[in-house]
Amino acid sequence: MKPQYWFRWLSVQGAPRLALRLHARRGDPFAELMGGPRGVADPYPLIERLRGEGRLIRTPIAWATFDHELCRSILRDNRFGVRTTESFDIPGPMQKLAKHSPLPPNPVEPPSMLVIDPPEHTRMRKPVASAFTPRAIGRLRDRVETVTAELLEALPAGGSADLITAFAAQVPIAIISEMLGFPDSDKERFLQWGDRMTPLLDVGISWRAHRRALRAMEVMNDYLDTHIRRLRRSPGDDIFSALVTAGELDEFELKASASLLMGAGFETTVNLIGNGVVQLLEHPEQLARLRAEPELWPNAVEEVLRFDSPVQTTARTAVCDVEIAGTRVRAGDTVVLSLAGANRDPAVFPEPDRFDVGRANAKEHLSFSSGVHVCLGASLARMEGVYALQALFDRFPDLALDGPPRRRELFTLHGYEQLPVRLGQRAVAPEPTSV
Repeated sequence: MKPQYWFRWLSVQGAPRLALRLHARRGDPFAELMGGPRGVADPYPLIERLRGEGRLIRTPIAWATFDHELCRSILRDNRFGVRTTESFDIPGPMQKLAKHSPLPPNPVEPPSMLVIDPPEHTRMRKPVASAFTPRAIGRLRDRVETVTAELLEALPAGGSADLITAFAAQVPIAIISEMLGFPDSDKERFLQWGDRMTPLLDVGISWRAHRRALRAMEVMNDYLDTHIRRLRRSPGDDIFSALVTAGELDEFELKASASLLMGAGFETTVNLIGNGVVQLLEHPEQLARLRAEPELWPNAVEEVLRFDSPVQTTARTAVCDVEIAGTRVRAGDTVVLSLAGANRDPAVFPEPDRFDVGRANAKEHLSFSSGVHVCLGASLARMEGVYALQALFDRFPDLALDGPPRRRELFTLHGYEQLPVRLGQRAVAPEPTSV
């Protein structure tokens, strides 16, 4: 491993990791939430404790808010930009080390759309957005339905399975792979890269996790070089072929866009499906209501997104002095936005800790962010979630947990690493009617 990668981990991950752990040991709830025991199964008691401290609070490392109105307004406010390494309280020499040890194209560094602001963000986003228009999503519906049916048919009726690896992960893998023009035989590579690179979206990950992610990025970079050359010679009808042949993005930008689609397009949907299965099994009365009123499935997916958000947090940095909720935030200060906290704000969602598939305003959640950085693939993730969850419970009506699910040891992305279930007997699938 290149020495500069170790210095990068130290500056971008190691320093925040140490700070969070020190403050967590001193009993700070925010540090415990962000960097205490990794993969805390239930972050919501800590979130509610922090909400009680005020709408905008000062923590040892940043400002933070758990308020729906503040989160939404900051996400839409052009006086705030996306977080960069300079946003952390990191010594200048470490920042320079981070800048001078560039990584292969990935979802967490420029020119990834996650970490750049307009006008560069607009230039990067516009070519990719064509893959997620309502018409484009409509064309994918048949494919999502077919993939879901094939995966359910492959599950061992009467037996047991890990629904993450056998089902929840396979639905978005198939769709994103098709959008990027990857051969079917390479899907498992995609799964492995995603598993190893996802921790980069967290704050304060270990050197071991960071090293595994960088190795995966280097392998993926070589793969994408070959893939782009292949598409230049023989483009397909996928979105990535269109990006390659259009010439609006250079090769580094193409690879950054592909890695973002692979990461964000995959992780959100995996966690949505897994979280949805667990919530419905833990709330059988809600599952019974869906069986009686299948037209509620789209709203049920919105409630899963609200109640147990696949993306728990994001951050923005003030680009000028700003007054928020009566408090002055100075230029360069970071505000951590708890999307999970916003989604359980009692000022917006009555009885926020109650899982209710018929909740009238469930769609007001912020799980897909808001403003210029709103998730491009939100409509696709919603559609995949509805088809996958409805079809799963229709085909396996006696589905039950077969042991405790295991959460991933991450904070930002909230989902399950393993989800063991007993499938029960397979029923004849009805025609989907809800999407």
